[in-house]
Amino acid sequence: MKIYNTLTRKKEEFVPLEAGKVKMYACGITVSGEAHIGHGFQALIYDIFRKFLEKLGYEVTYARNYTDVDDKIIAKSHETGIPADEYAQAMIKKIDGVMARAEVDEPTLWLKATETVPAIIDFISALIEKGCAYPAANGDVYFNVDAFPSYGQLSGRDKEDALDGVRVENDDCKKNAYDFALWKAAKAGEISWDSPWGKGRPGWHIECSAMIRKAFGEQLDIHGGGRDLIFPHHENEIAQSEALTGKRMAKYWLHNGLIKVNGQKMSKSLGNSLLMEELLQKYSPEAIKFALLSSSYRGDVNVTDSLFPEAEAHLVRFYTLIGKAIAAFPQEEGAEAEIDERFDRAMSDDFNTALALSDLFGYFKEVSRLLAEGDSRARRIVNQIIKTYSLLGLFRRDPSDYLARYAPADEIPAEVKSVAEERFAARAAKDWAKSDELREKLKQMGYAVKDGKEGYELAKL
Repeated sequence: MKIYNTLTRKKEEFVPLEAGKVKMYACGITVSGEAHIGHGFQALIYDIFRKFLEKLGYEVTYARNYTDVDDKIIAKSHETGIPADEYAQAMIKKIDGVMARAEVDEPTLWLKATETVPAIIDFISALIEKGCAYPAANGDVYFNVDAFPSYGQLSGRDKEDALDGVRVENDDCKKNAYDFALWKAAKAGEISWDSPWGKGRPGWHIECSAMIRKAFGEQLDIHGGGRDLIFPHHENEIAQSEALTGKRMAKYWLHNGLIKVNGQKMSKSLGNSLLMEELLQKYSPEAIKFALLSSSYRGDVNVTDSLFPEAEAHLVRFYTLIGKAIAAFPQEEGAEAEIDERFDRAMSDDFNTALALSDLFGYFKEVSRLLAEGDSRARRIVNQIIKTYSLLGLFRRDPSDYLARYAPADEIPAEVKSVAEERFAARAAKDWAKSDELREKLKQMGYAVKDGKEGYELAKL
């Protein structure tokens, strides 16, 4: 298996630090707002990476974090009047619910910055003792970038480039403008903890380094996150962690691409953020996954107006053929191992979900042909697709349930139409009890029925 390592800028054979075991960490969400599609994409990607590594036989310990204290959360606390810790916990609960609806599984470990403060303080103290960090007169503590000569190895930036695009604070308190905060002195009204340097809170970068060290020790196999985190966040993680331990922090650095909306960068300032909650009201979790996984995880995803509707249309067609194959050959339990082998080859090439999904079109074309010929191999192909592609979160539903909920109005499933026609006949015979019973059945199938002079109309609930 080969994966692209941002650190070396090439694909490398994956060999974990300890045979048969993988320690993996991905930076999670700063809970200052609701989960948007970028958060969903990142969570989905590393969930799938974990599952594929497990399929290959590795014992994977996968951790994600919540940044539950930072400047944005404190600003939201002041804006809403809710204490910062309560605001963060409420947002975590909401985000967890949205990700569960999106059918993204939980990591092995959830880590939170606020639950790691003692370890963060110990980490900073050790860096000060080694001469790699220093307390400032205002109560802040800074990492001394000059004490880490290989700074810039991940991003390719040197120290002179380090200020480009990065906000600089408290210049007068730093030895150098490119030094970054490990501990921030508390301002009035802010959440804070006691420390050897006075009341304050952790800086953003130290949180991940301390959480990783507490959960995994000094080294990881895989550290992941969005490409926007390469600099300064991951660069600073490397500096502070490797300055402390003298060991490579992570053997492989993986970074997923970003989300664009109709060619523009997604941002609050542009008003084009796509919230996961809103997407899930319009599309199935599987359509969202199919759309996001149809291109390389390392590339940006351009969300056009047609992206999710087209993905849903593909899945409606696939589920229709799955339903037909199951109905035509209900006793066939065989499968097609070659489909699974092709899937593994694609995923072993830097988690190539795009190639794996493109294969589906050929498989379902063959299923359609075999069904027309009455060949039971159609069911064997379907059996294998369901088994193999469940790893990507696809084809986990009963076909009739999926079609009843997500088929467009002009493609209402035959089962639904049959019940509606039966109800129409009951009304014509003035069998109102039967009519009411069938109306309730339609409701359970995900449809509302509206009667008119000329007949009836069906609408998805």
